[in-house]
Amino acid sequence: MIVTSGGTEDGGQAAARAPHDPLARVEPARLRWCDERGAGVSKAENPAGAGRLLVLMRHAKSDWPDMPDHERPLAKRGRRDAPEVGRWLGEAGYLPDAVVCSTAQRARETWALASPGLSAAAPGATPEVHYEPRIYEATVLGLLMLVREFDPTWRTVLVVGHNPGLAELTVGLADPSAEQPAAFPTAFVAVLALPGAWAEATPGEASLLAFTIPAQLRA
Repeated sequence: MIVTSGGTEDGGQAAARAPHDPLARVEPARLRWCDERGAGVSKAENPAGAGRLLVLMRHAKSDWPDMPDHERPLAKRGRRDAPEVGRWLGEAGYLPDAVVCSTAQRARETWALASPGLSAAAPGATPEVHYEPRIYEATVLGLLMLVREFDPTWRTVLVVGHNPGLAELTVGLADPSAEQPAAFPTAFVAVLALPGAWAEATPGEASLLAFTIPAQLRA
């Protein structure tokens, strides 16, 4: 069931599919991570079956001190929201085999605070973590290319990053005939079931299994 919110938070924007959607003409690629890793640690059954689960999380609410954007930390609200979102992931059974996180400070802090919440709700969930500089300021096309490079042994991956890229990726990958979220505020989580391998991720073919925001979790 998709949980939607009509409001916005921290500049969250509705990401409607536009006529000039940058993913509209993208064809499947054949890319792989260059190294081999062990089997995943996800304990929950993968609703995607033979496919993959892609979990997208926008960083939590950040502060705006006088410093470079990449170094901005989380605000008080962000430090409150991140553990709640991590707990929700664990309780819902969306346990990542790997976390691919932006190198931006606010994204790193989001995962650092979400991780204990995930572990508390799902003891034994210990995903491998990769900090990926390409996520910071990535376009939606860049994010899609990154997804296609994921290790084929990973069944569920959590990407912690930024808007507008993550919002556009959610809308771009999801079946366009399905209900779409109204807004993508800070700390939103979207769970997408891809029908095939990471390298075959194709716009419009994923199922949006779940979508939540911190305000909904506190309701």
